[in-house]
Amino acid sequence: MKLSVLDLAFVGEGETPREALHHSLDLARHVEKLGYERFWLAEHHNMIGIASAATSLVIGYIAAGTSTLRVGAGGIMLPNHSPLVIAEQFGTLETLYPGRIDLGLGRAPGTDQVTLRALRRTYESAENFPQDVVELQALLAPAGENQLVRAVPGAGTNVPLWILGSSLFGAKLAAMLGLPYAFASHFAPQAMEQALAVYRAEFEPSGVIDKPYAMVGANVFAARTDAEAKRQATSLQMRFTGMMRGERGLTKPPIDDIESYWTPMEKARVEEMMRCTFVGAPDTLERQLSDFAARVRPDEIIVSSSIYDHAVRLDSYEILAEVGARVSAREAA
Repeated sequence: MKLSVLDLAFVGEGETPREALHHSLDLARHVEKLGYERFWLAEHHNMIGIASAATSLVIGYIAAGTSTLRVGAGGIMLPNHSPLVIAEQFGTLETLYPGRIDLGLGRAPGTDQVTLRALRRTYESAENFPQDVVELQALLAPAGENQLVRAVPGAGTNVPLWILGSSLFGAKLAAMLGLPYAFASHFAPQAMEQALAVYRAEFEPSGVIDKPYAMVGANVFAARTDAEAKRQATSLQMRFTGMMRGERGLTKPPIDDIESYWTPMEKARVEEMMRCTFVGAPDTLERQLSDFAARVRPDEIIVSSSIYDHAVRLDSYEILAEVGARVSAREAA
């Protein structure tokens, strides 16, 4: 079972975006040594708590500071951009860091209506997502002799494309195009199993991969004790609660009593969003991951850990790597 990292470059209270980005690089170097497969960053706009809005720039920063780790987007919200510009950006990244760049594509705007207008886009842009993916794929393929528009750099780099999603739409598109598929179960787990079933059933082999490859998102809070892991998870619980209240704040430090922070209705909604969340000490985490892997059968799990303290977050990923190795060994036996 492969493990990867989804890092949103969270900005914590008392922290600057510069510090958050430095922490992202430090985390990438840490997980590279631990054997994680890839390190992805996501496009979000007008959010003071996330420092990865200029996603391709941050990917370049992380790739330059690492040596073997695959680095990419999880994802680029393609309706916000022209396929040519994205082909040029990621073609440049692949040219500089060959064999290490991934490009995950989503069709959501990654922001709200007001910010969407500031991006000079509309929600209707998402209707062209399938055509834009095909156009981008063509721009990253070797250029034809009489091709009038070329991505330079980009043409011939064949940057690996992934389709991201949280519904059946992305699953069907990934299956039709024969591309790997990543499900956003770390915050929208409701349709995960149905989407994976559709993707696997409808998958058409392509020149990219010949069989389905599914990655799922999960939140992980690993610590030396169950109590400490649960305490660290309150930072994400507060962030999701804030989203429901229309608040876009910085990541908060963990608290001892989450029940005093949210209402029963908020608690129910947050717990639904966090259904793919694993919290605990190593033995607890191993049971949770083993059960999840047996039920969902992911080819890869990409982990987000919204842990406020950077040193604690590093330790969480180290514990997870140890647990993941144990789970994989048991599956192989």
